[in-house]
Amino acid sequence: MEWWTTDTAPSLGTCLQNPIFYNAGPLTMHDSCHPAALPVQKLLAECSITRGRRSGPGGQHRNKVETAVVLVHSATDIRAEASERRSQKENLDTAVFRLRVNMALEFRAPPQDPQHPSPLWMSRCKNGQLTVNPRHRDFPALLAEALDVAARHDMTVKPTAEFLGCTASQLTRFLKLEPRALKQVNDQRRATGKRPLL
Repeated sequence: MEWWTTDTAPSLGTCLQNPIFYNAGPLTMHDSCHPAALPVQKLLAECSITRGRRSGPGGQHRNKVETAVVLVHSATDIRAEASERRSQKENLDTAVFRLRVNMALEFRAPPQDPQHPSPLWMSRCKNGQLTVNPRHRDFPALLAEALDVAARHDMTVKPTAEFLGCTASQLTRFLKLEPRALKQVNDQRRATGKRPLL
């Protein structure tokens, strides 16, 4: 489930040029866009794509064919790469997923609706139980939303979980699915004198 269709999603470049910004750190983001939730084609249109060969294990195929993929998001310089697969298509898919996760970690934006979680979040959180595989395509957008809401609540788990409609323990378990997200939350909690999440 995507937040936008390919035809209706605003480009990140358009969002960044909008005069109404939310700033929660070194990067700014308009409230209707989060690059981690953009459809793949919209996201790729805003990236430079480099293909190349990678050294290392993998046999002859890896040395002869340019299967490695490096994506760099033009507006932010956030990047991701993949070279472990034998197929360029598989490496592109992996790099896109990694780029979305990296964007979820590095961009902070307010929720689309300040009163309710997104439709995507609500579709994944039923009766306080959040269900998502960290390899599923919805994961980066959900991670971005959780971190955005946590930032609004100074990384305090209880009000963040209440807004998102899940328990504090469910939210903590969700953050643990991406160790860098948990580290980010804990670093910010320590900086404000809060105990880290376990």
